[in-house]
Amino acid sequence: MLRKCPRFSCEVSALNEAVSGSVKSVFKAWEQRLHSSGEHLESNDGDPELLVFVPFTSDVKIKSISVVGGPDGTSPSKLRVFINREGIDFSDAESMQAVQEWELAENLQGVLEYQTRYSKFQSVGNITLHFPDSFGGDTTQIRYIGFKGEATQLKRDVVATIVYEIRPNPSDHKTRAETGGGFSQVE
Repeated sequence: MLRKCPRFSCEVSALNEAVSGSVKSVFKAWEQRLHSSGEHLESNDGDPELLVFVPFTSDVKIKSISVVGGPDGTSPSKLRVFINREGIDFSDAESMQAVQEWELAENLQGVLEYQTRYSKFQSVGNITLHFPDSFGGDTTQIRYIGFKGEATQLKRDVVATIVYEIRPNPSDHKTRAETGGGFSQVE
């Protein structure tokens, strides 16, 4: 069944997920955050590190992030966030400076939200969430990820080519003499 993804692209992906495509199950309505029906994102056994990439359909401003983890020490213990960076892998995540980091609490009831440094989370076209470890479990489980903020309605699919002139090329510009004005050349 294809899920509709109203605020973000259905091209959400994860590295080190035990079940391919399970990352899509953690993005759901706030009211559904505690209804897991067995669906969750889980890292491979013996390796609790997860990397989640979320491309948005338009630029967003993110005010807070909520993460509901799994029981018995499988909740993520830390979150590192990168914005507007595509193709990040685990070695990149380890070596790059995150935009913001949080020490997470075991949030099994989904009541905690982690506030962003709002000025740094403007015009977010995509976000990468790095969960380096769990609270001692052999895996990391995530049952819900939510973003609170607003869409800016700016689309990212338009690419513009803009040329700036350091020195104007006179042959590119008409002079006033050519258009009936008083100047005869451009210098």
